Amino acid sequence: MEVDKQGELSPLEFRLDARSGVPTYLQLVQQVESALRLGHLVPGDRLPKVKEVVAALAINPNTVLKAYRELELRGLASGRRGQGTFVQAAPGIAPVVAQQALRRRLDRWLDAAAAAGLDEAAMAALFTSRMHELRRRDAAGSAEAEEAS
Repeated sequence: MEVDKQGELSPLEFRLDARSGVPTYLQLVQQVESALRLGHLVPGDRLPKVKEVVAALAINPNTVLKAYRELELRGLASGRRGQGTFVQAAPGIAPVVAQQALRRRLDRWLDAAAAAGLDEAAMAALFTSRMHELRRRDAAGSAEAEEAS
């Protein structure tokens, strides 16, 4: 957590992965969205101030501003002049109890995958390919439902 000069806590500390190929501003947006989905951020929480992010990550202030504008466009945050940017809304998330149960099942899956000899990249590739398959299946199901109506 970051503490600013007024003693306010921001429950989020950004991290960057230069090797990801994802633009820096999108990494910031994705981290906010993830924190919201996991319940680490809730409406009313203050995001780190632009100058805090710039100092911590050694990035251009315009990059942070672009990320915060994107969050505003998505309806997830809003800026308050002189006060900072605050979480406005959270995307639909599963209840904490359901998330905990899913996390336990995911932990077992990760243990089994590691025991089978998969490294982190192989696990990520398997997960990503399965997510793409699910999206295609869901899209096909939606198309079939539209044709039937």
